[in-house]
Amino acid sequence: MIKPIYPCLWFDSNAKDAADYYISIFENAKILSHNPTVTSFEISGTKFMALNGGPTYQVNSAVSYFVYCEKEEEIDRLYTKLSAGGSVLMELGKYNWAEKYAWVIDKFGVNWQLDFHGINSAQKVVPCLLFVNEKKYKVKAAINKYTALFENSSILVESPYIPSPEIPDNAVLFAQMKLNGFIMNAMSSPLPQKYDFTPGNSFVIECDTQEEIDLMWGELGMGGKYNMCGWLDDKYGVSWQVVPSILPKLMSDPERGPRVIQAFLKMQKFDIAALENA
Repeated sequence: MIKPIYPCLWFDSNAKDAADYYISIFENAKILSHNPTVTSFEISGTKFMALNGGPTYQVNSAVSYFVYCEKEEEIDRLYTKLSAGGSVLMELGKYNWAEKYAWVIDKFGVNWQLDFHGINSAQKVVPCLLFVNEKKYKVKAAINKYTALFENSSILVESPYIPSPEIPDNAVLFAQMKLNGFIMNAMSSPLPQKYDFTPGNSFVIECDTQEEIDLMWGELGMGGKYNMCGWLDDKYGVSWQVVPSILPKLMSDPERGPRVIQAFLKMQKFDIAALENA
């Protein structure tokens, strides 16, 4: 069985500091696990992985995280806390799509969209993919691909562009989808941007079986790029990690763990049997 998706944030060497920072700011937040490479934490039931990956990649605005605030004092507090030492892309205020909204970048570079608007779900923190430049009209194609691939998936919301001669028919400005029960947003940027999707923000898919790994690896990577250790970029540039759900257990075995690590460092697509036999 494929587990729910969760986001991974790439840091140079301060993943634990970032996780501690978020735990101090958000209510209903906690550290789940920690080692020198990875810190897992949870915000209102949404799991995050914070990775010490070195200086190769950084988080950027191509992936942000909506926080749906049910109380006005909550959005006010988060706006003040998250923007401290960071920057503000959109000031806290009233917009056409929200009674109260802001877009901020925190001091670690992570992007947050704060929305004073209830979501009809227990999931209050929702990742958002921003399709920019030559990809800006590909939101519809992307969400169709993702919802067709993952079980228990559907498109929840589609907001089209205002019709115009230079905009393709059925171009989508904003969409919300559910992938294997996990809600994600997708947006199109009508303005040119200097960033795009990178492994700085990725999404982890934990699979119980080799068949699931083979399916996700093959379908998501088709037309994109396959990397090492279960990482791939799909045809839109979005980064995914397709990993066996048994991996943490194998790595935590004092005797077998080092051999498992040496084995998967040589792999592109994970081979569960090879890891179990390491």
